[in-house]
Amino acid sequence: MSETSRPPTTVVPGIDPDLYGVMAEFESPDELLEAARAAYRAGYTRMDAYSPYPVEGLAEAIGFRNTRIPMVVLLGAIVGAAGGFFMQWFSSVFHYPLNIGGRPLNSWPAFIPITFECAILLAAGGAVLGMLALNGLPTPYHPLFNVPAFARASRDRFFLCIETADPKFDKERVEQFLARLKPMQIAEVPQ
Repeated sequence: MSETSRPPTTVVPGIDPDLYGVMAEFESPDELLEAARAAYRAGYTRMDAYSPYPVEGLAEAIGFRNTRIPMVVLLGAIVGAAGGFFMQWFSSVFHYPLNIGGRPLNSWPAFIPITFECAILLAAGGAVLGMLALNGLPTPYHPLFNVPAFARASRDRFFLCIETADPKFDKERVEQFLARLKPMQIAEVPQ
């Protein structure tokens, strides 16, 4: 998209449109977990935490409660099972009807293995594609990549970023709040 065809951005008073958020760097997972809990208690809802490995309770600490993946998997399984059964039924009743041993053309017990396999196939496919779509992946660019210290997020550092999209976001207040949590450093995250 060219610069001239870019849609107009909504400017919120007091928020720099070139700022993604404010990020704090912590040395240990316990510090990050405590900071995330404190930020959630303080009323911040648009934030994310980054760590080199899963931290028990971190998702709940930043306010993440549920996911739609189980529903996507269930719908995939139902569509797969119905599609697999219909495909077999249609082909044995209309396309290639064979009367073997006096059995009815719609001999559903013979259709069970393929119906099950189609349900598993579409459930697994739905899980993978749903996870990618709901997580917004692939993301070749993220504003956090503009902060040099964030390169250590996949090795040995822990980060908490409060985004400008948060209703309570005020740059000075967020920086003061994060400073009270005693991080190693605080950085502004440019867009």
